[in-house]
Amino acid sequence: MKKSTLFALTCGLLLCGRSAVRADEGMWLPSLIEQGRIKDMRAKGFRLKAQDLYAVNRASLKDAIVRFGSGCTGELISDQGLLITNHHCGYGQIQQHSSVEHDYLTHGFAAMNRNEELPNPGLVVSFLVEMSDVTDRILAGVTPEMSEAERQKRIDANKEAVVRTATEGNHYKASVEALYYGNQYFLFVYEVFEDVRLVFAPPSAVGKFGGDTDNWMWPRHTGDFSIFRVYAGRDNKPAKYSPENVPYVPKKSFTISLRGMRPGDFTFVYGFPGRTYQYLHSEAVRYIEEKSDPHKVNLRTLRLNIMNRAQAADPKVRIQYAAKNASVSNAWKKWQGEMKGLQRLGTVDKKRDFEAKFEAWAADKPEYAGTTQRLAALYDSLEPYAFARDYHAEAVLAIELLKFAGKFADDLTPKTLARLQNDADLFFKDYSVAIDRETAGALMSEYLRNVPERFRPNGATTDMAAIFAASLFTDSSRVNSLLASEDTTAMHNVIDNDTAVGAYRTFTEVYKNRIEPAYAALNKQIDREYRTYMRGMMEMRRGEHAFYPDANSTLRIAYGKVDGYRPVDAVCYEPFSTLDGVMEKDNPEIYDYDVPARLRQLYEAKDYGRWAVNGTVPVAFIATNHTTGGNSGSPVLNARGELIGVNFDRCWEGTMSDLEYDPVVCRNIALDIRYALFLIDRVGGAGYLLDEMKFAK
Repeated sequence: MKKSTLFALTCGLLLCGRSAVRADEGMWLPSLIEQGRIKDMRAKGFRLKAQDLYAVNRASLKDAIVRFGSGCTGELISDQGLLITNHHCGYGQIQQHSSVEHDYLTHGFAAMNRNEELPNPGLVVSFLVEMSDVTDRILAGVTPEMSEAERQKRIDANKEAVVRTATEGNHYKASVEALYYGNQYFLFVYEVFEDVRLVFAPPSAVGKFGGDTDNWMWPRHTGDFSIFRVYAGRDNKPAKYSPENVPYVPKKSFTISLRGMRPGDFTFVYGFPGRTYQYLHSEAVRYIEEKSDPHKVNLRTLRLNIMNRAQAADPKVRIQYAAKNASVSNAWKKWQGEMKGLQRLGTVDKKRDFEAKFEAWAADKPEYAGTTQRLAALYDSLEPYAFARDYHAEAVLAIELLKFAGKFADDLTPKTLARLQNDADLFFKDYSVAIDRETAGALMSEYLRNVPERFRPNGATTDMAAIFAASLFTDSSRVNSLLASEDTTAMHNVIDNDTAVGAYRTFTEVYKNRIEPAYAALNKQIDREYRTYMRGMMEMRRGEHAFYPDANSTLRIAYGKVDGYRPVDAVCYEPFSTLDGVMEKDNPEIYDYDVPARLRQLYEAKDYGRWAVNGTVPVAFIATNHTTGGNSGSPVLNARGELIGVNFDRCWEGTMSDLEYDPVVCRNIALDIRYALFLIDRVGGAGYLLDEMKFAK
């Protein structure tokens, strides 16, 4: 009896993250894995070589990964250009193809052949060709005597020359990105494809199952994936959309593992994480925790309450505002978890302690002494401008009318008129003046209550009721008539006298003259101090601490293990969820929990086919991989580099990981690839897609 009890406790501890804690923190550059991380990865279970992860002269895993659009990751799962990413990454495209008559958001979409795949104008995917350290070339000619402006001018010129050389005589695109606050520079060369077509999307009751209630939470039961296909010209190179294009043949596509995982198994995430800020000064973190996040959460709460009421009352509005609602709510909930995580960890106090130690170490080093005090003083000066800037983004520019009318505030040319007509068509397709008017009133009330007078325009500009009542930009027919006019003088006169355009211009003028210049100037000084501070930190802790560069939307590897966790006392989260949990949440009266009839039928009959595992179907799992925004859609891979899942979220208790990673609760959430395949095959009826895929033996 005692032996059995001991086994149960040991098992429980392993599943809930109380085994020996391994710090799986870090987002590492693939090209440097061999130099700095491969030994640690192999010690933790990785079975491949560094060259299998990243190589230039032969195919490697990097060649199966894309930056999807501007803010997600995707991966190739066939040699015919088939790509998987998150449902929420493809949500905008799915929504654009949807209408009341063809509600792909609600019912899902499945192309039954190549001719039915849907093009997506403006959507691109980017493959990394190579990355290389160009620090010496970028800093060539930079001297300590230069002013910051002179230094930046030389760096910009060097960047331009490096990019020009990298793209000369080829079709590639390139950028040079700063790492470690400008102490290192890397060149990234990309091949960009413009013809990307929608192939499969599950119903939103699967792809967005749980909605905002479950967002950022564990346990999770969301089938967050969508399938696209990359097309190329006949030469297999990027080409603009054409019916004559053919599926792209990649250098590499992922082999899919159906073996599943166990607690403690090695995993890694390979993708394009957006932004992290691991080395921020304590005053910057304090501002985020105590002021910025709370105010932004409040403003978004107001917006969401208004949208939610309107969407619940009208199916058309529900579709129109689906993508907007998802976009607003995502950061809204993340910021709440971030605040709580920073408070729980005492991040501000930890950073203050480190800064004191740094200054003690730097006391006899003139290059570094006083850096943290100078940063504190600069942040004190920056805070009012940062606060006003937050409100400009989250209150002023959140008013759809002002943002749309602002497109007409610049000079008009035949080229811009054509673009504006397209913008108008897209705007009014998904616009409710009633929602926007109510939102504007609520946001402006908070704006006037919280933004200091010196950062605000005059009272007339903030009278949203009057602005909406008089502006023509709330009416699609009036906007179309304006754009159809051949009298440009009259057109300019109408635009210049419109209340919404006037308000946009006034807010913009205040922002450009009273907020942004001081904000930018102070940040230049802050960046200069960070360059010194970062260099000093690395020198101070040389040999005792591995420094990884903050994420900046460039390709990275994060690795860890499958593991549960304990969010609060007496609560144990296991690392796996199943279809049983989906059905436990099933509720036809709630849109986000209304399981599709086909899935309900399969569950009742236990008709899972080849996808059955222990009498159910795996849905999602969590691991200790360090991820952030941009990692959405990233491949989650096992020790052999085989695809086991698609990353789609983080656990709410660990959303402060952009600022401080905590191995106890920081978990990435991944869709089990077997659930995606089950849905494609048994629910969507598109099992033919599996014939393209390669499965591990």
